[in-house]
Amino acid sequence: MELHEVAIALPEDANVIIGQAHFIKTVEDLYEVMVNAHGQIRFGIAFCEASGPRLIRRDGNDPALVGAAVKAAQDLACGHTFVVFMRGGFPINVLNEIKACREVCRVFCATANPLAAIVAESPRGRGVLGVIDGGAPLGVEGEKEAAERVQMLRRFGYKR
Repeated sequence: MELHEVAIALPEDANVIIGQAHFIKTVEDLYEVMVNAHGQIRFGIAFCEASGPRLIRRDGNDPALVGAAVKAAQDLACGHTFVVFMRGGFPINVLNEIKACREVCRVFCATANPLAAIVAESPRGRGVLGVIDGGAPLGVEGEKEAAERVQMLRRFGYKR
């Protein structure tokens, strides 16, 4: 078995959600999750089939994000893996609905940070083991940083 680090190219100002699902219906159900979140979210979805024709299925409402999701899925080349790129919203707006989607087995990440997936490859195929999401901590927040965090959440409208 070999391990690979696969860098995921994030489009500018985009967030990504990467996960594992188990059925061709995944693309349509994830589309419905995204479009029902709110009308401002722009997104692209790609899903790697693991059997049959083993195609990368795709959908979305933003052609550039669909293309970026397909490229990330091609780079990962892991069966039953999905990639969702989004703008105009944050993963927090859709993450619980994605996790509740009947086909979704797990979510590896939801981020806008520099990202790499750790992929295992065997004669049987490839699979995502996990992700490296952003950088390692540089310290512990103090009172100033805690106050900045509180203000940021209020500025984004997530707290009153």
